[in-house]
Amino acid sequence: MISIKPQDLSNFVRDIFAKAGCSAGEAAQIGQSLVGANLTGHDSHGVVRVPRYLQWLADGDFVADRELKMVVDTPSMVVVDGQYGFGQSMAKQAVKLGIKRTKQHGLALVALRNSGHVGRVGEWAEMAAAEGLVSTHHVNAPASLLVAPYGAIDRRFSTAPYACGVPRKNAEPLILDFATSVVAEGKVLVASQGGKALPDNALVAEDGSIAGDPHYLYGDYEQSGPRNYRNGKGAIRAMGDHKGSGLAFMVEILGGSLTGTGAPLEGRRWANGMLSVYIDPDRIDPDGFFPEDVERYLEFYKTARPIEEGGEILAPGDKERQVRADRDANGIPISDETWDAIKSAAANIGVNAVPDVVTS
Repeated sequence: MISIKPQDLSNFVRDIFAKAGCSAGEAAQIGQSLVGANLTGHDSHGVVRVPRYLQWLADGDFVADRELKMVVDTPSMVVVDGQYGFGQSMAKQAVKLGIKRTKQHGLALVALRNSGHVGRVGEWAEMAAAEGLVSTHHVNAPASLLVAPYGAIDRRFSTAPYACGVPRKNAEPLILDFATSVVAEGKVLVASQGGKALPDNALVAEDGSIAGDPHYLYGDYEQSGPRNYRNGKGAIRAMGDHKGSGLAFMVEILGGSLTGTGAPLEGRRWANGMLSVYIDPDRIDPDGFFPEDVERYLEFYKTARPIEEGGEILAPGDKERQVRADRDANGIPISDETWDAIKSAAANIGVNAVPDVVTS
């Protein structure tokens, strides 16, 4: 295991994608977003993705420096096409548009179709909350069949993430961000490369047995080699039994079918769809009830007695802030296997200067 300073890691990722053909601005955005995911403890959406992003770019699945294409344009509802550009750029452009329209009209819906991987969805909820807006985000990946519905073995869902952000006056926002599967695919990737082990109930094998073995998803692989979820015969399990499976189904419909990206189906080109709703609380609540009631409820919520002595009742976003404080101070931990894969991918495109690391 190694650890690395966040800014050094962000700069390294920036240099990699600049060398790979992205503009300086887009390369910097990718670096900031991926490292931002690691900083908040969402390692599944962090720098572990670098080799895969580079491969998608080389294969033409992702395209550098795209601009959103307007498909439907009304004052409070827009549909935009990402044209398979990097999701860190496409999602940011879409969220900026949603913020602008909401500031104008109090409410906006933005349907983003055919985007590259949008990364940690909570980043976009945080961006809206920083502008004082409530937002929800439903995301799908129609080509990314990974998750079995409740009671099933066969894959029918992507990890279908959902995020929601609520701003607070003079305080950090409430941010809920999760995959509707027991774990995100990136967590399986991290575990397969020597990172945090998976829960014992995370995956289902072809014969119906349940375990946390990444081989269920990836099949056979070399420890230092690539991972391809299409090689495995098992699946990730949907979270929350029938309720989580039902939520995943609706996220696929809203993030996929309704945006025009499409619900999961074998043979589709890899893309994310994201349906986002933005609300200006100042416009819906001129009396100022909302922020005061959020604080009242949060205080009440936190007074619930923990089951374990000394335990803490966490609100949405608390864990991420705790992890960020630790990693800002002590560096981002990365498994040796993941770091080797990133360095190898960087060297393959001519980036050989790597930042200093601390080995633990």
